[in-house]
Amino acid sequence: MSELPVVRNDSGTPTEHTSQDTSYNGDKTQPTEDILNALNALNPKAILEATQNGHEPALAPDDTPQDTSMDPPSEWHVLREKLREHPHDPEGWNNLVDIAENSDDLEQVKQTYEALLETYPNTSSAQIAYLNHFLSPGLFQYAEELFKRFLRTSPSVDLWKFYITYVRRVNTSPTSREAVSRAYEFALNRIGQDKDSGEIWYDYVQFLKAGETNTTWEEQQKMDALRKVYHRAVQIPLENVEKLWSELETFENGLNKITAKKFMSDLSPSHMQARTVLRQLQRHLGPLFPPPPSSLSSRPSIHLPPAPTFNAAERALVGAWKTYLKWEENNPLEFEEKDKATLVSRVQLVYRKAVIRMRYYSEIWYMAFVWTNSIGKQEEALNILKAGMEANPTSFLLHFAYAEMQESRKEYAEVNATFDKLIDRLHVQLEELEARVNSATSSFSSDVTGRSVATSVPNSTTPGPTEPGTTSNNSSFATQNADEKPPKSKELQERRSEYGLVWIMYIRYARRAHDLKTFRAVFAKARKDRWTPWEVYEAAALMEYHCNKDGGLGVACRIFEKGLESFGDEIEFVLRYLGFLISVNDDNNARALFERVITAFSPERARPLWERWARYEYQFGDLEAAQKLEKRIAEVYPTDPPIKRFAQRHTYLGTDAIAARDLGFAMAGRQPAAGGNVATSVATLDRRTESFQSMVPASHVLQTQTSKRHSTPDLKRREDSVKPDFGPPSKRQRPLTPPRERDRERSDGPPHRRRFASPAGWEKERDRELGHLKRDRDEDKPSPLPAVLSWFVGQLPNPATFDGPIFRVDDLMTLFRNAVIPSVTRRATPPPPPPPPRGGMYPLFLQEGDVSY
Repeated sequence: MSELPVVRNDSGTPTEHTSQDTSYNGDKTQPTEDILNALNALNPKAILEATQNGHEPALAPDDTPQDTSMDPPSEWHVLREKLREHPHDPEGWNNLVDIAENSDDLEQVKQTYEALLETYPNTSSAQIAYLNHFLSPGLFQYAEELFKRFLRTSPSVDLWKFYITYVRRVNTSPTSREAVSRAYEFALNRIGQDKDSGEIWYDYVQFLKAGETNTTWEEQQKMDALRKVYHRAVQIPLENVEKLWSELETFENGLNKITAKKFMSDLSPSHMQARTVLRQLQRHLGPLFPPPPSSLSSRPSIHLPPAPTFNAAERALVGAWKTYLKWEENNPLEFEEKDKATLVSRVQLVYRKAVIRMRYYSEIWYMAFVWTNSIGKQEEALNILKAGMEANPTSFLLHFAYAEMQESRKEYAEVNATFDKLIDRLHVQLEELEARVNSATSSFSSDVTGRSVATSVPNSTTPGPTEPGTTSNNSSFATQNADEKPPKSKELQERRSEYGLVWIMYIRYARRAHDLKTFRAVFAKARKDRWTPWEVYEAAALMEYHCNKDGGLGVACRIFEKGLESFGDEIEFVLRYLGFLISVNDDNNARALFERVITAFSPERARPLWERWARYEYQFGDLEAAQKLEKRIAEVYPTDPPIKRFAQRHTYLGTDAIAARDLGFAMAGRQPAAGGNVATSVATLDRRTESFQSMVPASHVLQTQTSKRHSTPDLKRREDSVKPDFGPPSKRQRPLTPPRERDRERSDGPPHRRRFASPAGWEKERDRELGHLKRDRDEDKPSPLPAVLSWFVGQLPNPATFDGPIFRVDDLMTLFRNAVIPSVTRRATPPPPPPPPRGGMYPLFLQEGDVSY
């Protein structure tokens, strides 16, 4: 615009900039008469406020101007403040736009759209609506400034159409056709590979056809320009590519039929490939761009991406986007090496659209970064990460990728700033989450530092660790009073562990890029943070041990001891400390630590500690010590069967021959023998179940019978988290357990061979086996089969031996149902039409070329 915008107050009316003095509190300070006179000379309103707050006689309200700032805020201001606190509210932003559009206040419209586009950049529908307010002749300058801002990074075909319409509107004279032509070329170079840009190609062709020529040379130039545009367009999978091909054929035949045949034959392979890709493209893009919801107002609704909840539909949408992006990267148009720039431009356009539509999904941003970096555009890849971090300020994926990228470029100051910003943002989230937890359950409290306050444990006659440099303090390993613990919210604990992961990555970077001194400085900052979890202490201790060759063991032990003062009631941390001492062959301090902390936990919580120490004694201690330990364990857990401990003593690396052979676990996991009756197999299972129950205490049998489900994934993850990194694993997966879909996707190699559980999980393995057998007996009792069928089932091979192709049963049944079988008595009726393919795939035995379009 040619003039500056008018400054307006909160009510939207023009106002002047005036100085306002602070009102005084009459209960504390009384303004003297001289001060009041001076204030009155500068601002009459200030004297009114001062005298009303004090004991001086107040002026009549009629003698002063009314203060409009005390008027109640408008609906627009209330909603705007709400969106400042919670910006990710698509419905709220649409309501704010409706209010601004209906107000006829241009300044309020500008503030609304500027705020919306700051939260949702490159939203083309909002940009077009914003530009529509400045298409009057007196406002063209501001519109052009907006075009310069928006078009630089926009992949939207609609916005580019709007821009070309504006250019053609302001360039109507015959002498300005060159400017319009440059605008078309500029647009097509940016978004010409988009399948929806066919209308722009067609308009450009019509614009060139309408050009007037006065000489033969000008006519020849016009024909060459038309041919060039046509040839470019018919090789792109556009929605109207077939129409453009038909027009090109007419155009070439009108000029010269001989050259037309040559041109069309040369372009035919690329055109047919474009048509094929267009059909594939339509299948890919269908679920990615659903039709927008209907608007409640006359204004078209602005599509704004909502904050993700990662439900099933959203995960499927992310998967569809990933599939489409990988498909585009694989060059479906089969560009040659000389046309690599066109391929790069096309994939860049696709990724720009993806990060706008999927703004709050870090995985899409990361894919864009990886691809851009793979083609050698490091600066652009960094800009993608920066934009992704602005959209997702707490994304671990994007911040870690950006930090590594800057570290490889030796930009250490930028790496430090990245980690500090992420830690600050996560810290704020933890504080907010803690406030919500405390408001829901206000039965917990914490000390001034935010850490749990430890109490003293019963005195032990066993001395503390004797490692040089370490100290012993029995009060450091005590449990905490229930009313002094921080809130034990599951979500809060998970967020705290994730927060600690950032500190761990930070200290890794500091040691890797600098030295141990810098690493210790970062760890010192982490220790002062009330939200630092025990994992940070363990990571720092292990780093000292492995990277400090001069006294690293002593420093590591001191770090563990320091962590034990704050996390003495965390069984996982104690286990890791014990495992570390065992791994460095410090059996004296390991034994002292075990004796010091074992009495601080209840028997239910202390079981992993007993198991870990028993495993050490079984492997490296003498028989007398192992038997004494078993006696202590039997006193703490009197219901455990004696055979359990004995079997654990004779297990190594998950090989439990007693459980597999003597107790029948290996046989129970196998299929029924060939030739056996199904009912006989069930009876055999019943007998095995009874034999197992005879070896298990009644309480365990009752628990297995009443349990109808496995341990939850959270419990399994917690059990896995207590396994130390030092020594053999405590247990393995149950045989024949199918992997989860998420684990299957993340697996990069063949599945590992599963074996039976180690001693630590022997009883749980047996209980689970009993539970499966019981459930199979109660829920899957087969109906009696005739003798012939029983014999036939017995002759069938084991299903695990089948290695042929696997057909989809639904497709086979559809094929049989629709098969036409000739009849000698009557004419066969045509089969019903087949159902549509599932998931965009062709039915069984159908190839793409078999389907007509």
